[in-house]
Amino acid sequence: MLYGKYRFFCSLETNASLPPYKGSTFRGVFGLALKKVVCALKRQECANCLLKQRCVYALVFETSESLELPEGSRIVSPPHPFVIEPPLTTETEFRKGASFDFNLLLFGELNNSLPYFIYAFDQMGKIGVGKKIDGKRGRFVLKEVRHKEQIVYSDADRKLNAIDSLKRLSIPAAADCSKGGFCLRLILETPLRLKFENRFKADLPFHVLVRAMLRRSSSLLNCYGDGEPPLDYRELVKRAETIRIVDTNLSWFDWKRYSHRQDKSMLMGGLIGSVTYEGTIQEYIPLIEFCSKTHLGKQTSFGLGKINAEMAP
Repeated sequence: MLYGKYRFFCSLETNASLPPYKGSTFRGVFGLALKKVVCALKRQECANCLLKQRCVYALVFETSESLELPEGSRIVSPPHPFVIEPPLTTETEFRKGASFDFNLLLFGELNNSLPYFIYAFDQMGKIGVGKKIDGKRGRFVLKEVRHKEQIVYSDADRKLNAIDSLKRLSIPAAADCSKGGFCLRLILETPLRLKFENRFKADLPFHVLVRAMLRRSSSLLNCYGDGEPPLDYRELVKRAETIRIVDTNLSWFDWKRYSHRQDKSMLMGGLIGSVTYEGTIQEYIPLIEFCSKTHLGKQTSFGLGKINAEMAP
């Protein structure tokens, strides 16, 4: 699966008031800006639009309606092909001239549409973000976009540069699971929303984590990559049930977001903190590395489910 991680560097033109967690604010305004940039039939509903399978906006935000799934696919709700990683600072008040940076992750062939995303974020700066101050939202200027160390866009010349190369993500067959035990510390950098047996989990047994990682990797690779990874799902889950928790520092974090599409506030909660597991974990490392790059759980497009792992013998 083609994988691009792009760093956006911005500078505020006005004062701005943003929420402690900024992912939903960024995603909401980004959706408005992208539709403004690419939509050819402004008054046409995406579900009924003849262009939906070629429209960048529909593929990004109306994924279920526009994405052609592989034949025989059992995926009910295709994952969105992007993630916005907002600034992780909990600061809410920003002064004119302050800089703030964020990442955009793109999956699959949508990486070839990066110019649309850059232009949409440029327009997003003109629309403004956050609460209104003196009747206006915080406006910003997109200064630069980078892929690794390569400058893809700069406002100095407003030119787009071709990307040298993109990484491809995959999951190899499971490693040998007969080796000795290790400890793995999993850090939840943004709220993680996981459902197990149709309920949100307030703890994180290793087998629940593995089930979620298998769902995430399978759906992304089926929709945007080379198809089903070569894994024995049942056996991986079965062995995951033997991995035990040796330390936990998890808590539930609630936050609110306003949905313009549904015209209402929504309470969103998820796990934050860290948890340490012990056992034969080596065979799960490829899964963990994949999901560390693509996020995990629900509402990943907001930047939720950002995980990081540390291994120790």
